[in-house]
Amino acid sequence: MSRFVLITPDLDFERRVRSATAGMSGSLQWFQADYLPAGPREILDQLLGEPPEVLILGPGLEIDDSLKHASLLDLQFPEISVVLAAEQSESLVLAAMRSGVRDILSPAADSDSIRVMVERASLAAAGRRRGLAPNAIEAPTQASGGRIIAVMSPKGGVGKTTVATNLAVGLGTMAPMGVVIVDLDLQFGDVASGLLLHPERTITDAVLGPASQDSMVLKTYLSVHPASIYALCAPRNPVEMDRITAQHVSRLLEQLRQEFQYVVIDTAPGLGEHVLAALENATDAVWVCGMDIPSIRGLRTGLNILDELQLLPQYRHVVLNMADPKSGLVLSDVEATIGVPVDVAIPRSRTLPFSTNKGVPLLQDGARDAATKGLRLLVNRFRPNWDERSHKQLHRRAVVR
Repeated sequence: MSRFVLITPDLDFERRVRSATAGMSGSLQWFQADYLPAGPREILDQLLGEPPEVLILGPGLEIDDSLKHASLLDLQFPEISVVLAAEQSESLVLAAMRSGVRDILSPAADSDSIRVMVERASLAAAGRRRGLAPNAIEAPTQASGGRIIAVMSPKGGVGKTTVATNLAVGLGTMAPMGVVIVDLDLQFGDVASGLLLHPERTITDAVLGPASQDSMVLKTYLSVHPASIYALCAPRNPVEMDRITAQHVSRLLEQLRQEFQYVVIDTAPGLGEHVLAALENATDAVWVCGMDIPSIRGLRTGLNILDELQLLPQYRHVVLNMADPKSGLVLSDVEATIGVPVDVAIPRSRTLPFSTNKGVPLLQDGARDAATKGLRLLVNRFRPNWDERSHKQLHRRAVVR
């Protein structure tokens, strides 16, 4: 099935749309034409399988014809979202809204902007399909799914959210629109502020409403971030945590695992029931500790407890954040205390917390900073077949004293 259909004579615009949709599931079919047929049926008859999710009417088409075509499509196939590529004006916006156009895209938009807008249109199409077929049976999910990465810390204040948001943004460069970050700090989560998002829906809506039974609806509840990732943010009111159970968390993660290549979880400090539910479903755990003795000892205790409970995920990644040789501790001291090697050391940086406060993760900003290298090393550990390559420190062991 062609998930996206583009009609335009503009070769450069086609190239940008193809680049934008390359990392998304589904294919793009392009009709190189400067005119539109009499109606939508003529287009759909040339496609195989089910109707597409998004129809993009590109530059080079007559605006009036595009609006007429969008009106017919809205009447005959309301489950298909229409994106119009044209220069915006007040009169055009009003006419497009009346015609059922989902969004207006600048003909000069870059691939990243196109990707975000097309994905939003795709989410709208999914919501419409669900509304048109409320009793439809959900299709079986695939047997395998993506990686669930729990970013953990027994102690707060070690930069766990900063690491989680940068990891998600970094993974987004490898798998555009294939990454979702979930804020599981249900009382005081700040992924939304760390990514400068103002979500319409939160994790409460996702686990207590119809989204809990339908992955299509769930995807419409997610917030789209400019870095080509999704986010599911924490509840607005800390009291809502009491309404969310460990079973809700497990069900949510299973749904997301089937839809995304990477699910990054920013957990709450400690080992509460929601964190343990995340660990039961996780394929990877990123353990974050600071360059202070309480944080290091807390990590050792947490690892020991989870080992006894047999809740340690298959893959472990230990991150030493805010590493500073002037702190009175060295790397070997940390490793000797926790009993496992440190995989990634992120040096202390003034830019890193500033980027979090600004709501623009360091890996999104692209600023040159000492911490950038460490964050990229962490992201690279999740590249496909990473563990099959040779690495200088892959087999290094901690010396426990």
